[in-house]
Order: sequence, then structure tokens, then C-alpha cells
Amino acid sequence: MLPSSRNRPQPRAGRSWSFPEIDFSDPKRKPRFLNKVLVAALLTAMCIVILTQNPCHRSAPSVFSIREPGVTHVLVTGGAGYIGSHAALRLLKDSYRVTIVDNLSRGNIGAIKVLQKQFPEPGRLQFINADLGDAKSVNKIFAANAFDAVMHFAAVAYVGESTLEPLRYYHNITSNTLVVLEAMAAHGVKTLIYSSTCATYGEPEKMPITEETPQVPINPYGKAKKMAEDIILDFSKRSDMAVMILRYFNVIGSDPEGRLGESPRPELREHGRISGACFDAALGVIPGLKVKGTDYATADGTCIRDYIDVTDLVDAHVKALEKAEARKVGIYNVGTGKGRSVKEFVRACKEATGVDIKVDYFDRRPGDYAEVFSDPTKINRELNWTAQHTDLLDSLRIAWRWQKSHRSGYGPPLAMVL
Repeated sequence: MLPSSRNRPQPRAGRSWSFPEIDFSDPKRKPRFLNKVLVAALLTAMCIVILTQNPCHRSAPSVFSIREPGVTHVLVTGGAGYIGSHAALRLLKDSYRVTIVDNLSRGNIGAIKVLQKQFPEPGRLQFINADLGDAKSVNKIFAANAFDAVMHFAAVAYVGESTLEPLRYYHNITSNTLVVLEAMAAHGVKTLIYSSTCATYGEPEKMPITEETPQVPINPYGKAKKMAEDIILDFSKRSDMAVMILRYFNVIGSDPEGRLGESPRPELREHGRISGACFDAALGVIPGLKVKGTDYATADGTCIRDYIDVTDLVDAHVKALEKAEARKVGIYNVGTGKGRSVKEFVRACKEATGVDIKVDYFDRRPGDYAEVFSDPTKINRELNWTAQHTDLLDSLRIAWRWQKSHRSGYGPPLAMVL
């Protein structure tokens, strides 16, 4: 027989089951509930902090943050650019450890991808997308990496553009160099190879240009570079830093093995190097070549320049790195010692490309000068460096091969996250 329901205790009418800890109907109980939630959250956060600080739960430190005997770790600023990427390639070939910092405003992510493909081994190459104008980011980069030296290429670098946007040039070149130098000082990085330019000399009265030629720049690009040099030199007087300043002339050419080349953004082609303009004209990207200035006091009326092959230029940087000494400053011109006129250059470009490039002549470009070529005696003597690729036609042929096989350059830059 089933037990009688009359013997069961009956619930009181209108009573509901309740759990005091989550009784939302009683406003007086809310603070207790919220306090318990906050305490639980605090304890959880403390546990997370303790676990992450426990050595058993830490991830292994990056190889780039550790100094290793026999391994030189070089920070290459602007390493996605034309010259910087070629320098990074040479350093990697010579077994240096390389970190590239570039904001890709002028550089190419395609160049980075080429380098990563060539040197995929762990601990060889890392790329950091960062702006040198952001002092906090730069400081974090130096704090997280054990750099032994800096090759500072990053800069806007067009004479004509500098006359149109002078403040941009002073900020990008002079201010950013100061940021890099401050980070080096703060983190004990003792070697700097600085990428400077013959534009700091302006238009000297006598040729060829030696390292003792007075620096009287006539455009914001040259002025900004000289200011950066002055900052470096002033700081070096009170430090044990090893400094090498390389003032180089007009750069041409590309990697002889065809891995890298020059690929400026389309909107900057008008301000770019004459070699790029010649190739664009030969490819039909532009209708013809614009030669600016035919009334200079030169044999054919066009500017005379010293054209240095990029392969020779990066070789000078590596030799400067090898020869850098604490508490010493080296200043060197990097050129062939021979000047070539623009018309002579155009003739060579026509021959290298096999295209009868249309040439139009215009007035002088603002901030330009008539004749500039180097005396490389000092760098020959002190660094045992001599330009090896001095055949203008040969350098242009090598560069033209890359241009023909990369008609759209490296392609549009893409954002890259570490």
C-alpha cells in the first residue's frame, strides 16, 4: 500500500524554492553577490599572473634576444628598401644575424619575403614592422633584442621631394636618427654604421670631393642628413661608441643573381633615380624620359654624377662594420671616383635595354647641382675597399634583367604582423 499523502508535509501556499546566494529578488543581497564575483575574478587574475611568472610556464626566449659567441646581430633599419635589402642580403650571406625594422612606407614587403625564402633557418632573420618615429616602439625593440650593431638606412631620400616637403625630411631623417641613437645609448649598443650622402657637400667649388670638402648642403635632404651626422658626432665625443659614416653617391644596379632590385612606389617615380626612370620608359610604364636641366656648366650641359653599384656599396658597409673600433669615428666617401653625365647615362641605358627611349628635356630640378664625383682614396686606404663594378653598361644590364622579370616590382606592400 502506498503511503498516505496525508502524512506528507505539505508546502506552504505561495512559497517558492530559493537559493540565497543568487536571490535576485532581494536588493539587499546584491552587494554580497557582486563582492563574491569580484573576489573570484581577483583570485583568478592572481593565479594567471603566478602561472605566467612561473619558470615552468614561460616560453623559451627568442634567439634574437640572446648574445651568442661568434654571432654578430645587426639591426638593419630600412631593410625593406632598395639599398637596405641588398645590405641585409649580404649580411645574411656572410652569416650575420639580421633584424630588419621597416614601416614599409617606402620599402617593399616583397623584398622581405625574398630574404625570408633565401634564409629560412631559425635565428637568421626577423622582420619587425615599426616606425622609427615612435620612440616607445623603438625602445621596446631594443629591449627585446640583443643587437651588436646598427646599420641605419631608413630615410626618405629624394632631393626633389625634399624641396617640396622639407619638414617631412627633417622629421624622418634627423629626428628619427636621434630616436635610434637614444635607444642605442639606453641599451648599450656600441656600433653604428650610418647611411649618409654626398648631398651633404652641396655643390663644392673643387672636384673631386674628399672627406675634407666643406659640407654646405643646398637642399633639405642634404641638410637633414648633415644634421643627423652632427648629432652622431657630438654624441660620439662623450661615448665609447664605434661610428662609421658613409657618404655615398648615386646608387645603381641590383643583385647580380637577380633576387633583389629597385622598385619605388608609382607615385614616387617622378622623384626617383634616373635608372628607374630609364627602365620605366623602356618598359612603357611612362611615355619617355624627362631630363631636367641642360644648361649646367658641364661638357654636354647635363649634370655629372658618380654612379656606384649597389653591390659595391653594401660591400663598403660590411667592411666598415668589420673595421669599426670603439671610441673612433670613420667618415668615408663611397664612389667610383669617376663622373658620368646624364646624357652619357641615357645612352648606356638605351644600349642596356635595347630600347630607343624617348627623351624630353626640361628646366632644372629644384635643389640640384651641376657636378659631383668622389675621391675614394681614404676608403681605399683605410678599409681596403675599391669599387669593383665600375662598368656602367654592365650594371645597367644586370638591373634591367631584374626589371624585365619584375614588371610590377614586388607588388603592393602588405601589412605584416609579428
